[in-house]
Amino acid sequence: MKFMKLGTRQDTFYTEQATRTLISDIAADLVIQINDITYLLHKFPLLPKCGLLQRLCYDSSDSESISLELHDIPGGEDAFELCAKFCYGISINISAHNFVSALCAAKFLRMNDSIEKGNFVGKLEAFFNSCILEGWKDSIATLQTTATLPEWSENLGIVRKCIDSIIEKILTPPQQVKWSYTYTRPGYTKKQHHSVPKDWWTEDVSDLDIDLFRCIVMAIRSTYVLPPQLIGEALHVYACRWLPGITKLKTSGSSVSQTDESKEKNRKILETIVTMIPADRGSVSVGFLFRLLSISIHLGVSSVTKTELIRRASLQFEEATVSDLLYPSTSSSDQNYYDIELVLAVLETFLKLWKRMSPGAVDNSYFLRSIRNVGKLIDSYLQVVARDDNMQVSKFVSLAETVPSIAREDHDDLYQAIDIYLKVHPDLSKADKKRLCGILDCQKLSPEVRAHAVKNELLPLRTVVQLLYFEQEKGSKATASHKLPKPHEILLGAKHRPTTRDSQSKQSLGLDKEEFNGEATRSSVPESREKSKRSDGKLPLELEKKMVIRGDTEEGGRDESSSSCKLELDPKRIIRKARSKSEHSVKTDKGR
Repeated sequence: MKFMKLGTRQDTFYTEQATRTLISDIAADLVIQINDITYLLHKFPLLPKCGLLQRLCYDSSDSESISLELHDIPGGEDAFELCAKFCYGISINISAHNFVSALCAAKFLRMNDSIEKGNFVGKLEAFFNSCILEGWKDSIATLQTTATLPEWSENLGIVRKCIDSIIEKILTPPQQVKWSYTYTRPGYTKKQHHSVPKDWWTEDVSDLDIDLFRCIVMAIRSTYVLPPQLIGEALHVYACRWLPGITKLKTSGSSVSQTDESKEKNRKILETIVTMIPADRGSVSVGFLFRLLSISIHLGVSSVTKTELIRRASLQFEEATVSDLLYPSTSSSDQNYYDIELVLAVLETFLKLWKRMSPGAVDNSYFLRSIRNVGKLIDSYLQVVARDDNMQVSKFVSLAETVPSIAREDHDDLYQAIDIYLKVHPDLSKADKKRLCGILDCQKLSPEVRAHAVKNELLPLRTVVQLLYFEQEKGSKATASHKLPKPHEILLGAKHRPTTRDSQSKQSLGLDKEEFNGEATRSSVPESREKSKRSDGKLPLELEKKMVIRGDTEEGGRDESSSSCKLELDPKRIIRKARSKSEHSVKTDKGR
C-alpha cells in the first residue's frame, strides 16, 4: 500500500476536554466548531491556503478573533484536521484509506492551486493519479472508502476513475499481472504455483460494497473478454464473503437471529447477485444455486428471485450431487431437519422443462440419460432424508412419486430408501407402511434385492406376497424341482401340489363348483400371467382376501383335519416357510 508524506514539523496538536489546539506561543484567533469538537487555531497559516476561510473572514480585522461553524465539511473533524496540519506544515501521511476524505475536505475548503501554488488539492490529485490508480489494492481500498462520501466521490470523479482502473487490471492477461493480490483458496500457495490463477482478482473485489461490486461485474461482462464461469466464480466468492451461512446454513437449533437492518442488507445482496448470474448454463455450479435458494427462503426474498433460482437450479439439476441438496429446513413450522420442499420444487420445475424440451425423450439418449441421472439422485437423497426421525411419510412418498417411471431403470435404490425409513421409524402404522411400500414396483427389483426383501420382516404382508408372486413368475421358466412355491399354495399351506392348475386351484382354495368354474375360466395360464402384469400385484391381494375368507369359514365347526389345515394359515408361519424356500431357490439359481 502506497502513501504520501507531507510536512516536516512535529505534531503538536492536543486535546483538552472537547477542544483541540496546538502548542504555540501565539494566542489563537480563529475558533472553528465542527460537530462536538472545537478547534483553537490561527489565521496566518490557514487563511492563505483556504479560499473558503478567506471569504468567511473577509470583513474581520487581523487582530479580531473569529468563530466559525463548519459542521457540513465532508469527512468531519478528522478530515479537517488533516487540512489544518497541512497548513501548519505538520507531518501527515496520505494513503488510500484517508485520501477520499482529505480530498473532499480540501475541495470544500477550496485549497486549490489558484489560491496558493502547491496547495493541498494539487498534491492529493497528483498522488491519486500517479500512485493510487496505478496500484491494484490501492484502487480497491480507495473505492471502498468512497462509500462514506458517495455524492462527493461521484462528483469529483473518484468512483469512476477507480472503477476504470480496476476493470483495466482485471482484463489484463494473467501472465502480465505483476502487482500484489489476495488469493487464499484452500491448498493454494504461491510458492507451488508460479503462474497467476485466472480468478486472482475475485477476493480483493469481494471486499467492495454490493453496488460498487455490481458496477465492476456488469462492466466486465459487457466487454465479453472473460468467460461466464469466471464471472460466476466472482459471484460465488462475494456470496461467501457477505452472505451469512452460504458455506453451510444454520444447524438445527443454532440459528442466529438477525436484525431487520442486516436481514434487509443480506436480502439486497442476494437479489443483486442473482441478477448478475450470466445466462450461460454452467456459469455457476448447481450447488451454489441451491445454497442461494436455501438462504433466499430464510431471508424472505421476492418471489421473482426465488422463481429464477429454482429455474436456474432445475436447468442443471442432473449435475447435482446429494451433498448439494442437503440443507436444513429454515421454516419454523417445519420439524424436518432437511428441506425436502426445496428439492421437490426444483424437481417439479425440472420435469416441466424436461417434458417441454424432450417430447421424444425415450428415443433420445441424452434426455433419457438426463432423467435417469435425476432419478438416481432423488433415490440417493431419499436414503439420506429417510434417517430423519421427523420425516413425514407423506413428504417422503410425495417426493418419491414425483419421479416418473422412466427415470428409474430399477427400484433397488428406492427399496434401500424405504428399508432405511422403516428401520428408523419402527412405530409406523400399517396404513403408513402400506402407503410407503405402495411406491415400490416389485418387478423392477434385482434378484439380490428381491431376495433380501422377501426376508425383510419390516415390510407389510401384501408387499411380501407381491414379491413372492413375481419371484414365482420369474422362476416358472426353470425346472419343476427348482420352482418356488406358487403364491396361493404358500398362503393356504398346501402340503401336496395338484398335477393341474385347475384342480390345484379347486383343492387349495376350497371353492364350490360354481365358484371353481368361474375361477378356472379366469385363471388359465396365459390370461393369469397377463392379468397379473397389468394389475401390478392385484392377484396377491386377491389371494390374501381369500385367505381371510377361508379362515373365517373354517371357524364354524370343522373336524380335526380341517383344524389342522387352519393351522397352516398362520401368516407368520407361511411367510417363514416362503422365505426359506425363496432363499433356497435363489441360492440354487446362483449355483446353477
